[in-house]
Amino acid sequence: MRNFYDRYKKPAVFFGLAFLVMMTAFTLNGYTGKKEPSVFEQLKLFTEVLSTIKKNYVTPVRMDDLVYGAMKGMISELDPHSSVLTPDEFKEMQVETSGSFGGVGMVITIRGGVLTVVAPIEDTPADKANIKPGDIILKIDGMSTQGMTTEEAARKLRGSRGTKITLTILSKGQSKPREVSLKRDIIHVKSVRANLVSPGYGYVRIAQFQEKTSVELEKQIEKLEKKGKLEGIVLDLRNNPGGLLDQAVAVTDYFLEKGLIVYTKGRKADQELSFTAKDQGIEPSCSVVVLVNAGSASASEIVAGALQDHKRAVIVGTPTFGKGSVQSIFPLEKEWAIRLTTALYYTPSGRSIQATGIIPDIEVSRGGTTDAKRLQEEPKSFREKDLEHHFENGESPNNKKNKGNIKSDILLSDSQVERGFQVLKALNAMKIVEHQSLKTP
Repeated sequence: MRNFYDRYKKPAVFFGLAFLVMMTAFTLNGYTGKKEPSVFEQLKLFTEVLSTIKKNYVTPVRMDDLVYGAMKGMISELDPHSSVLTPDEFKEMQVETSGSFGGVGMVITIRGGVLTVVAPIEDTPADKANIKPGDIILKIDGMSTQGMTTEEAARKLRGSRGTKITLTILSKGQSKPREVSLKRDIIHVKSVRANLVSPGYGYVRIAQFQEKTSVELEKQIEKLEKKGKLEGIVLDLRNNPGGLLDQAVAVTDYFLEKGLIVYTKGRKADQELSFTAKDQGIEPSCSVVVLVNAGSASASEIVAGALQDHKRAVIVGTPTFGKGSVQSIFPLEKEWAIRLTTALYYTPSGRSIQATGIIPDIEVSRGGTTDAKRLQEEPKSFREKDLEHHFENGESPNNKKNKGNIKSDILLSDSQVERGFQVLKALNAMKIVEHQSLKTP
C-alpha cells in the first residue's frame, strides 16, 4: 500500500471515492426516505470520521489503511462478488483463468461473512484432502479468516510448489473444526477430458472454462468419433465453478446450429449484450445429457440453461449454484482496480439464473435417488441465494421453469453418471421408435 495517501490526494481518485460515497448515501436514502444530502456534505462527514479516528483511536492508524478499509466496506455492502482489488490481488485475478498457478486448488466465496468453499478443483491438493463444497475455512495458517475478502484469502492460499499450508475447516454436520495440512502444488487445471464408456457413448468432463476450453472440447470429441459413430454424450459440469464467458458461449455454440445462447441486462446500454450460435457445420448430432449440481456455477449454468431451453440436452442432477451476475473490472491508478457487478445473465427463454440456478429436468441425488422426501432429507448445500447481499431473482419475465422447491445435493457420485447414460439410451430408443412410426403407412 505504498504511496496510498499520495494517490488519494489526486483529483481523479478523489472524485472516484466521492462517487462511491455518493452511491452509499443514495442507498441509505432509499431506506430513510429523506432528501439526498449533497456530495460535499457527504464528503465532509466522511473526512470528519477519518480525522476523528486518526486523532483519537487507541493506537496510531495509517491513513492508507483507513481509506482502503472504507473502500472495502462500501463495496462489500453491494453484493458478494463486488470488491476492491489491490495491485497484488489484481495480478492474482489475472492468473485465475490461465490454467496454471501455485496453490491448493479450490474456488472460494464469502457466505454470511465467512470464507466458504464453492468447489475444489479436481485432482488438486484440496480435492485429494476431501475438502467439500460448503466447508467453512476458519483459519489459514492459524490466522482467522474473519473479515478477509476472497482476494486476500486466495493470495494466502496460493504459493510456491512444495510449501505447506494448514487450514482450519468446519464441515457441514460437524460440531468441531478440523485441521487440514496441505502441500501446495502447481495447479494445472485440465479443462477437458473424455473417454468412451461403451460403443457409441462418450463421457466428457469440463472442469473449468479456460482460454482454450472450446478448442479442447472439439479435439476430445473428434477423438471419440474416430472410435465409431457417437450415439450419445454425457457432458459433466458438476463442481465446475465457471470461468470465461466467451468459452461458455463457444462450448454451447458447438452443440447448437442456431439460436440465442445467453444475454445480459444492466443499467447501461453497453452492458446489454447477446450471444447467438453460428452454424459451423461441426455440431455433433448425437443425444446429449448434461450433469449438474450445487457446485456448477456461472459459465456452467449458462451452458446448461441454453442447452435446456433449446431442448438440445436433458439436464440431470441437482439444482445449480445460481450465480447469474456479470462482473466488470474498472482499473484505477497505481494498478488498483474495482470489480463491480454490472449486469445479470438470462437464458434464451428469459430465465434469470441469479439465486435460483438451473433446475434439472431429472433430479438425481448423490446416492442416485429421485425420491422427493429423501432428497429433502439430505444435508443442505449452499448456493448463491445463501450469500449475504445477493441479488434476488425477480427481474425475469419468464422464469416458470425455475419455480418450485429447490432440493439439495451432496456432491457428485457415479450414480449420477450412470443415470445420465440411462437417459441417453432411453432418448435414442425413443428416436428409433419415432423413426419407425414415421415409416409405418
